[in-house]
Amino acid sequence: MSLLVTGSIGIDGVTSPHGQAEEVLGGSSVYFSFSATQFVPVRFVGAVGEDFPPAFRDLLASRDIDLAGLEVRKGSKTFRWTGRYVGDMAQAETLTLDLNVLGEAPPKVPAEFTDSEVVFLANTHPALQRAMLAQVKAPRLSVCDTIDHWIANERTELVETLKAVDGVFINDAEVRQLTGTTNLVTAGKEILELGPRFIVVKKGEHGVLLVTRDGVTAVPAYPHEHVKDPTGAGDSFAGGMLGYLAAEGSFDTAALRRALVRGTVTASFAIEDFSLRRMVDVTRAEIDARVAELLDMLRID
Repeated sequence: MSLLVTGSIGIDGVTSPHGQAEEVLGGSSVYFSFSATQFVPVRFVGAVGEDFPPAFRDLLASRDIDLAGLEVRKGSKTFRWTGRYVGDMAQAETLTLDLNVLGEAPPKVPAEFTDSEVVFLANTHPALQRAMLAQVKAPRLSVCDTIDHWIANERTELVETLKAVDGVFINDAEVRQLTGTTNLVTAGKEILELGPRFIVVKKGEHGVLLVTRDGVTAVPAYPHEHVKDPTGAGDSFAGGMLGYLAAEGSFDTAALRRALVRGTVTASFAIEDFSLRRMVDVTRAEIDARVAELLDMLRID
């Protein structure tokens, strides 16, 4: 099935206890795409400024990513972010943030992409997410991501977006913020009442929780000893999960549960090095081997 992603494309700078990386490729749609292309081709929609390095475009083009929806805007600058991780690296501290092109009008979905069957709306203003979704004719599965900023400042718009999508990715603190409910299972069920068919609650090193009307599934994170840079882990998870679903062509609860494991494993590779350095080299065989390993860990006789 065809898979479309729209979201940020950025130039990042990251520091962690394990080193630093400056002027590297980042952005939600980028991490998503590198994960999803392990399973299916990706249709990419986004905007950058004229300062976007040709080498970064070449890197994107080296994957099975259709860049017909990538706009390079003259006179504009690319989104930039620098951040720092300390201690257990559970949360990044933003040092600088320059929206640049992200503060302008959103890119348009090319005509040849409007028949996309699976759509991922990476984090941005919820009204813009709906506007992008409206440009796709009849997606079979639409999923959005969101963050605390929109919950605090654009709650009404976010609720409207949740009514329009089939699924949502959100972290544990955000689901509590949105619902005012401490228990994650109860909070997840409350969000289902707003419209989505499923919600994936991201809990960092503690794994993910899938809440559907059929029940609840919990999958732990892959136990890792070598975490260098958690940037993009959530979007890498989303890419692995939706890429797998698009490849399988089934979206029932059983498929969602299988996809959770693929997303978890794909994200576990992304955090092994800065930016996309590990994702450039990881193979589908490595992902499949780690999936088998994680499933074996979960099997208790």
